[in-house]
Amino acid sequence: MEHSNKTARQLFEDIKANPTRRRFGFGKRPAIINIDLQKAYTCVGEFVTAYETDPQQLAHVNQLSNALRSKGCPVVWTYVAYMESGEDCGIWGTRTDTPDSLQNIKVGSRRSEFDDRLQIDHQRDVVINKRMASAFHETHLNSVFNFHGIDTVIVTGGSTSGCVRATVVDSLSRSFRTIVPEECVADKHESPHFANLYDMAVKYADVMSAKEVLAYIEGLPS
Repeated sequence: MEHSNKTARQLFEDIKANPTRRRFGFGKRPAIINIDLQKAYTCVGEFVTAYETDPQQLAHVNQLSNALRSKGCPVVWTYVAYMESGEDCGIWGTRTDTPDSLQNIKVGSRRSEFDDRLQIDHQRDVVINKRMASAFHETHLNSVFNFHGIDTVIVTGGSTSGCVRATVVDSLSRSFRTIVPEECVADKHESPHFANLYDMAVKYADVMSAKEVLAYIEGLPS
């Protein structure tokens, strides 16, 4: 194991400036998965579980989602919410039992609601109530992407070290070209955020700027 005095942020900045591997690259038909941008995780100051990394995160997510929608590509939003008993959270929900615990985000609660700043088209977009970390786990997401002939998956949301990373790994495992716009993901703490951006960039995804992703989308045929 290598040892270093560098922070996770510094390691990520190093790999971004001097990539050690070539990119997977964009394909021909993209989709976007916006992970758990719900009030439990976005309303800083209201919920202790909420966090913010880039203050413009949701604006970037809206911009990318609107651009993809205008090209006829799938836009997916996920959220977590559980039944009153919390049993559909499984063993994941057994570590704590406080009002802020994961399994206590109930269906229909304020914590389960999408952030009011999001621009969701409830007629056209795919909305998924997921129970586990990955957006692919026991959902119909893979079928949706197969139907639309998707080869590229853009992942946004939170947390970088949790549900984003799990979705990214599952996306690559299904042979999708996987893209993470850096400004569009967030975590509660700096170290896991940058450590996982570093790890995803080295192994599982192309981590790049939202501006670069938008340019790719805008270049797609209408």
